[in-house]
Amino acid sequence: MAQQRISEENIPQFLAKHPKWQRSGNAITQHFQFANFLAAMGFANAVAICAEAAQHHPDIQVFSWNKVKISIVTHGQGGLTESDFALAAKIDAIQG
Repeated sequence: MAQQRISEENIPQFLAKHPKWQRSGNAITQHFQFANFLAAMGFANAVAICAEAAQHHPDIQVFSWNKVKISIVTHGQGGLTESDFALAAKIDAIQG
């Protein structure tokens, strides 16, 4: 069963539990910076593996040789769901 979209008034409560993530339109995003290109790509690949296991796929952008931007949204709901924040927590655990 698909999760319900989080109401606008409840989103700040979820963001407070995930302070590294910021609202960007209908999504939550976070920027990561690494020592080098290989570390950035290793992180992006680890996120891809985690996302595939969760069957919830974020947008992953690698840029400027050592930076990664992750954007998460439940497209089918047109906004944020609890699954988005659960994936954000898993990504935070990867990054450590």
